[in-house]
This record gives sequence, structure tokens and C-alpha cells, in this order.
Amino acid sequence: MKAKRNILVTCGALAMMGMTAPASASVTISISCGAVGQELELCREGADAWAEKTGNQVEIVSTPNSTTERLALYQQILSAEARDIDVYQIDVIWPGILGDHFIDLADYAGDAIDGHFEAIVENNTMDGRLIAMPWFTDAGVLYYREDLLEKHGESVPETWSEMAEVAERIQNAEREEGNSRMWGFVFQGRGYEGLTCNALEWVASYGGGNIVEADGQITINNDEAAAALSEAASWIERISPQGVLNYAEEEARGVFQSGNAVFMRNWPYAWSLAQSEDSPIRGNVGVTTLPHGGGDNSPAAVLGGWQLAVAKYSEHQEEAADLVMFLTSYEEQKRRAIQASYNPTIEALYENDEVLEAVPFFGELYETFVNAVPRPSTVTGEEYNRVSSAFYNAVHDVLRGRAEPEARLGQLHGEYMRMSRGGNW
Repeated sequence: MKAKRNILVTCGALAMMGMTAPASASVTISISCGAVGQELELCREGADAWAEKTGNQVEIVSTPNSTTERLALYQQILSAEARDIDVYQIDVIWPGILGDHFIDLADYAGDAIDGHFEAIVENNTMDGRLIAMPWFTDAGVLYYREDLLEKHGESVPETWSEMAEVAERIQNAEREEGNSRMWGFVFQGRGYEGLTCNALEWVASYGGGNIVEADGQITINNDEAAAALSEAASWIERISPQGVLNYAEEEARGVFQSGNAVFMRNWPYAWSLAQSEDSPIRGNVGVTTLPHGGGDNSPAAVLGGWQLAVAKYSEHQEEAADLVMFLTSYEEQKRRAIQASYNPTIEALYENDEVLEAVPFFGELYETFVNAVPRPSTVTGEEYNRVSSAFYNAVHDVLRGRAEPEARLGQLHGEYMRMSRGGNW
């Protein structure tokens, strides 16, 4: 009789470690899954369904919730060619940093890869190798309180300055009516990768470029970028609490979902939670594109999302790849979209009636998702982590009032010149 295989899954910091495999198990495979919002729960459910289908078993281990900390852990494990994790959940910006450590999944994917967004497939392809399967995509969106805008006779803002003005008026009116905890706008202001996403959206929507352009030119030191950061710095303690400078996704969602913010920048996952049965703001939430910097500028939403890759150090690559294909399949991505508003990477699901009923803005903001602004991870390759770290630290200095935008961007330009050894990646 064939022994059942034991599949070990890492699904964020809430997961349990040290679970013992059944005596009958002959194989242990690990997969890293996030724990933001309902990620951990969805990962468990998907892995359990695969286990039931194949006769294997699943266990859960933990990895850091922070993307910055998780990358550091991955680099440590992979550099040691350790077998601790077989299947890695990797950020859309990590293929250039970690790709050499993963197997080619093209043979396992077959024709199934054709249904995924082409741009994400290209992002996950290195030297002709498909190093990761798209799992879910993301782009920044603006959440707002429909009831409060209607109550105070305000419209959904189109520019960042309009957003600040509307947020301030409603915030002050609500405070006068007794809610002293009300704030106008919350976002991801902690010094980490999430701030890179937020700040790049501000800069790009002001016409300030993409930090480092696709041709390798360093462009962050410009007047438009400085104006964007100046606008953002004006929000602190005016419409955003000082504490926002230590907010990641869940901290921002917590304030907004508790009913204490008018606007929020976050990823689509927050929709299903804001509309859940126990949410104080259920039925009063709207979602729209992020504002822009005014004039002829356009909104900019940074591309996010996660992929699944199999380590080439895995002793059981075939089983690991089979799990990847199951978790990234049409039916599994459909389940995740309906249950928890995670953006599919399969284009056909944006026309699926069940998905659109559960998450209406998937259809309304389709162009936002397919035209999201990429971070400069491809052009900077293995240096991207340093590029991003330098950027979010500079932005954090400006938001804290420790530096003027123009001067700090000039310093940042110098840092990038030294990193690139000549000013062009």
C-alpha cells in the first residue's frame, strides 16, 4: 500500500510550528503563504482541498508577515541551499532577486499558463524559464465611506489635494459631532516595502516618474516627485494620525474598518473584510481609483501580487509543483476572489458573473488592475531591495518632518548613483 505524503505549508506568522508528520508519511514538502487579511485561512483551505484530492496531508509552519522580513528570511534559506521550504510564495518584485533558486515550471503548467495575464507571466519568466506561477495580483485602490460623503454633501475626489480637503472637512465635522477618533485618511506609512508602493503612487501620479526608469535612468530627483512628497507630508496630523507612520496594511484597515477614517489606501483584499457581517461599516464602503496630482496627470496604482515558486533544492519537486498548479488554478482563484476579494491572475475570471457579484469593482476598475505601475525591480535586479529601502527611508524622513523633499531626493539620487556605479542600471 502506498504511503500518504505529508505536505508542510508555511502560511504566515499566525501558523503553528513544529507539528509532527504522521508515521505513514514519506515526504514532507513546505509552502510559504502570507497572513495578511484572510490569506492564512485561504491557504489552509486550498491546501486541505489539494490534500483531500491527492491523499496527501498538510501541515502549517510560519514565516514573517512583513514582506521585507520575509525576503530576508528567504535569502538566508536559499543561499544556504536549505530544504526548509519547497514552495515559496514570492512577491511580484522578487523574481530578479530570487529567481536563480527556483525550477522551471513551464512543463508542469502546460497550456494552463495561457490564461494568466501576460504581463505577470513575463514578469515571472527569467532567461526563458517560468520560475513562478501567478497566484493573485494587486493594485492600490482608494476606499471611502459612501455614507459620510453623502451625509456631508461631498463628492469622490479626483486629485490628492481634493482628497485632503474633503477628508479634512468631513473629519472635522465628525469630530464636532462627537467622534474624536475620526481621521481623514489612513495609508501604509511605515518604513517598509508598503511605503515604497504608496509613495511611488504619489510620485507617478504627479508625473514624477518611476524612481528608476525601464532604460536604467535614475529620475527620482525632480520637481514633480518633490511636490508629491510635500503634499503627502502635509497630511500628517492634519488628516492622518502621527501613528500612520507605523502603519502597514492591517493597521490602516483596522482604523478604517472600525469607522474612524473617511478614506483609506489599501489593496483589494480589504473589501471583503470591510463588508463582512461583523464590520461596523458594512454596506457603507466605496472603492475607486487612487487620486492623481492634478492637471493632465493620471492616477497611478502600483502593481502588487504574489506568485508560487518551487525551490530547486527540493527533493520532491514533482509533488511541490502539483500543489502549485492546484493553488493557482481557475477554480481555486475563483474561490479566493469570491470569498475574500483576492484579484485573480486569470483574465477570464474578471468576466465571471459570480466573481463580479461578490466584488463589483473588479469589473469597474479592471483597467486599473491591468495597467498598474510596476516597481523598478526588473531593471535594478538583485539591487532592488536596496533601491526600495533607500526610497522608503527617504520618504519616511520627509513624512516625519526630518527633511525637506527637494534636499532629501537629492541625497537619494546620490545614493542611487553610488549603487549603480555611474548612474545607469
